[in-house]
Amino acid sequence: MGKNKPIIGLVVGILVGLGLYFTNFQGLSNEGHLCLAFSLMTVAFWAFGVAQPGYISAIYLVLLSVFKVAPGTTIFSTWTGPMMYLIIGAYLIATAVKDSGLGERIAYWYISKYVTNFKSIIISIFALTFILALLIPHPWPRAFLIMSVMAVVIKSANIPHVDAVKIGFTVFTASIPVSMIFLTGDASINPLAAESCLPEPMGWMRWLEVMGLPMVVASLITMGMILVMFKPTKEISINKEEIAAKRASLGAITGIEKRTTFWVVLAIILWMTDSIHGINIGWVTLAIAACMALPKVGGILTPKSWGGVPVQTLLFLTAAVAIGRVGGATGMNAWLASTVLPSTVPTNMFVLGAFITAVAIIIHMFFGSVIAVMGIVIPAMAAFTQPLGINPIIPVMITYTAVNCHFILPFHNLAILVGMGEENGMYSEKETMKFGIPYTVVLFILSCVVELPWWKVIGLW
Repeated sequence: MGKNKPIIGLVVGILVGLGLYFTNFQGLSNEGHLCLAFSLMTVAFWAFGVAQPGYISAIYLVLLSVFKVAPGTTIFSTWTGPMMYLIIGAYLIATAVKDSGLGERIAYWYISKYVTNFKSIIISIFALTFILALLIPHPWPRAFLIMSVMAVVIKSANIPHVDAVKIGFTVFTASIPVSMIFLTGDASINPLAAESCLPEPMGWMRWLEVMGLPMVVASLITMGMILVMFKPTKEISINKEEIAAKRASLGAITGIEKRTTFWVVLAIILWMTDSIHGINIGWVTLAIAACMALPKVGGILTPKSWGGVPVQTLLFLTAAVAIGRVGGATGMNAWLASTVLPSTVPTNMFVLGAFITAVAIIIHMFFGSVIAVMGIVIPAMAAFTQPLGINPIIPVMITYTAVNCHFILPFHNLAILVGMGEENGMYSEKETMKFGIPYTVVLFILSCVVELPWWKVIGLW
């Protein structure tokens, strides 16, 4: 399709919307009918890349509002609660840690102490991603920071380009499972999944209890697969002197780094104790970010720092959440679950886990967008499993794991897509497919062998 893909997508999306609008669906309300037509048209636009997702999202939100599909408080519900402010605060904190130089200093310290050969480079990427996941609540700036450090390692050790590609691929692939260990590991979509677990939205510690161990296992499996599938063409030796010189060039720790450390550590403490103090981590995150701009005690964030908060992403998230919430309010979700999904729900937890994983992967294979597929599949699965009386966290988190960890082509996951290309992670579709196809099998292992047994142990099932 090439350059005609957006035009084709525009036509396909409009035809899908009109086709659904003029089709009579028994048992679906008028509002639900409109929601279905607008939602699937929007998902088609996203999947074909008709325009930047923020613009498509704006059109969808306007359509819902103009046609009065649901009240504005439902359509824009992300802005009336703490979730959106958690995301804004997280972007600001990520900007602060990156611009202050604190993240780079930690990365060089770790490299100088623990990296000696190719295997230790791969392990160090996962270790640094884990450490920085607490400090930088977004995977992209974290990955690019680690990649900038790895570029120095690659150059100093004269690593062949073919092996450098493997390192770059590891940096961006590691960010996927590791970012799911902590609620704030990916503050753009983890909170979206957490909010979907109604009537029990998860706090920071609850997320860690539910997802921490499964995602640590997922990270270890990912690391093991990379070590087996992407062996170096020759053994390498790290130039410790050059790394030490780079670390020394950073100089003594600055006042701005010290203040950044203080505020980030305070944020982590407040995140971890949210069940004690009762303040939602969204308000905590926004308040900490704002304090980083205060004189004397802050001075880290400036007016220019607002440029690190992508408005288009916020609109995208608003629209993705609206698909699920407006779909629920209009009856679309329940109708989809009863019409498209089987009439009987598997009662065996392993069969159920495999079924949800399979459905999520199939839909994600075609639509690509993690957030868009979450907006469709999570509400449908929550409605589908409701007769079992199980905790809604179970279908939500199985779906989220399958959708967010699944990729075969780069467009399936933005963390993979942003790292592709010589100027970024140096890898291409070749490495992505080589790893992504067998990794799809791992997703069934994660849901059926890791997550469900673990959730049974902690009393979710």
